[in-house]
Amino acid sequence: MILNMGKLRIAVIGVGHLGSIHAKIYKENPNVDLVGVCDTDKDRLNSVSQELQVPGHLNHQDLFSKVDAVSVATPTKLHFKVAADLLNHNIHALVEKPFTPTLEEADHLIQIAKDHDLILQVGHIERFNSAFCATQKIIKDPKFIECHRLSPFPNRSLDIGAVLDIMIHDIDIILGLVTSKIERIDAVGVNVLTRFEDIANARITFENGCVANLTASRVSDEVMRKIRIFQENTYISLDYKNAEAWVYRKGLFKITKESLPIEKEQPLQKELESFIACVTNHTTPLVSGTVAREALAVALEIQKQIWKK
Repeated sequence: MILNMGKLRIAVIGVGHLGSIHAKIYKENPNVDLVGVCDTDKDRLNSVSQELQVPGHLNHQDLFSKVDAVSVATPTKLHFKVAADLLNHNIHALVEKPFTPTLEEADHLIQIAKDHDLILQVGHIERFNSAFCATQKIIKDPKFIECHRLSPFPNRSLDIGAVLDIMIHDIDIILGLVTSKIERIDAVGVNVLTRFEDIANARITFENGCVANLTASRVSDEVMRKIRIFQENTYISLDYKNAEAWVYRKGLFKITKESLPIEKEQPLQKELESFIACVTNHTTPLVSGTVAREALAVALEIQKQIWKK
């Protein structure tokens, strides 16, 4: 669907912690008009609505005739219902990660977007992290990748486990770096504070020999979001949290260490600006529904292995 010229009319459905940040970023963007926010929690809705001075809605269907595009930041179990309603009413959608709880729902949303010629983007924010962006030209044919994503107990996103909540970020990044099919996945995990896995470890072996080891925990005493990438004669260390990147190279007689220059920006702001540009220019998102489905398939397989054991 091609839009008419003028400001893009945008709303946010689900204004909890993350959704309220979406709304604030849209409100400050001169290229869009934040026409409303929506949430089933009346107190939360009123708070955000009053703060941003925009109309609040308890039912997302009230927005159908008012918007061109929407951010969906509801609980994961509602992603499919809400996004399907939007797409079926010719509204472009950015759906926060994880995309959907099942592959069947993901496939259905992808098909609806295709049928209506709409933009469907999924919120994998680390793709827009400055540290990751700075290293993309350096990363070539990785041999071993190690990811650690640790955080204290969040008291939110408790309708899903650590794999779909936080590990999926690293799964998405790894699938974007390794140009090979997966040969084998081995995973373990335990639940500690919820009925879902709160700690998870996965080892992904690719057909080209690359191995990725991922650890995710939401019951840690510290916050860590790091990825280390080993390739021939080079080791790259990324710190997503602090937006830092180091490159270690094999020299003639020693290992050299280089800090990459990084312009520290807000990844979520870059992600939403990308969504706005995709909708305005009708271009394919960096993380389309199809791309996000690949990460979801791996995450669900990891989750399946954890709960088998």
